[in-house]
Amino acid sequence: MTSDRPASIEARGLVREFKKGPRAVDGIDLYVAPGEIYGFLGPNGAGKSTTVLMLTTLLPPTAGTATVAGYDVVTQGPDVRRSIGAALQEAALDPFLTGRDHMRLQTAMHGFPKAERQKRGDELLERVGLIEAADRKVGGYSGGMKRRLDLALALVHSPPILFLDEPTTGLDIQSRTALWEEVSRLASDDGVTVFLTTQYLEEADVLANRVGIIDHGRLVAEGTPAELKQRVPGGHVELRFTHEEALIGAAVALDVNPADARELVLRVPGDGGVHTLRGILDRLQAARIEPETLTVHTPDLDDVFFAVTGVSQEKVTS
Repeated sequence: MTSDRPASIEARGLVREFKKGPRAVDGIDLYVAPGEIYGFLGPNGAGKSTTVLMLTTLLPPTAGTATVAGYDVVTQGPDVRRSIGAALQEAALDPFLTGRDHMRLQTAMHGFPKAERQKRGDELLERVGLIEAADRKVGGYSGGMKRRLDLALALVHSPPILFLDEPTTGLDIQSRTALWEEVSRLASDDGVTVFLTTQYLEEADVLANRVGIIDHGRLVAEGTPAELKQRVPGGHVELRFTHEEALIGAAVALDVNPADARELVLRVPGDGGVHTLRGILDRLQAARIEPETLTVHTPDLDDVFFAVTGVSQEKVTS
């Protein structure tokens, strides 16, 4: 994807090859627009975190180019780092300091005047739902609280670009949902560009404007969640009937093998679009058959992921 707008993140032929090791990133091209949430998916070891380390200037590329906020990640590293916030897989938190202590240190490192440090810290602690725990030592925080504190620390200097590397791994669904809501607000309300790597396909589906799937260091699929789902066959319409006679009649009318039906449910291949549904209902009406229920099933990101990588979500998250 390209755009007339300058990219927040752009990479061309980006490569990272380790000595005596694999080519972890093998010539990927990326374009992330301002204000976009870009979901970066891949099996374990596919190159997700290595890509993030290069884009955040923590690891030099072997070949290719990348710019973040318009700055080259190799030659303009300080400018890149001033333009980004990053919450990486391992949060660098001191268990003996409080949440407020962490915010005070972070604001000081970013050059905030002493009078403004507490105000900025409390503002962000409030935003991520930690103000009531601000004076507790971080060693007593739950996993979700630590990830939210890490997010607040990454936002201290109001960066236009935020990197989140598997931010919700190991969190319970309530903590994950709270983090999702905050990330969505950052993009929609503040215009922050978010580059999100994740093991959770549901997370990418909920949050991302576009998704890129990396496998063995190569970008193997890219598009909006809806576009990616449309590439995978397997959409169907399920019709449930109250008795077997109606099911058999419907199978004849729709040219579907009734032997494939289970528990009075007939599966009809189709994309679930208006044209497909109208055709099914018209043929049933002509045969004077009415289903009890009709349900449209479309491929999800798990189907897409398996189709392009050959790896199921269970293997990704194990």
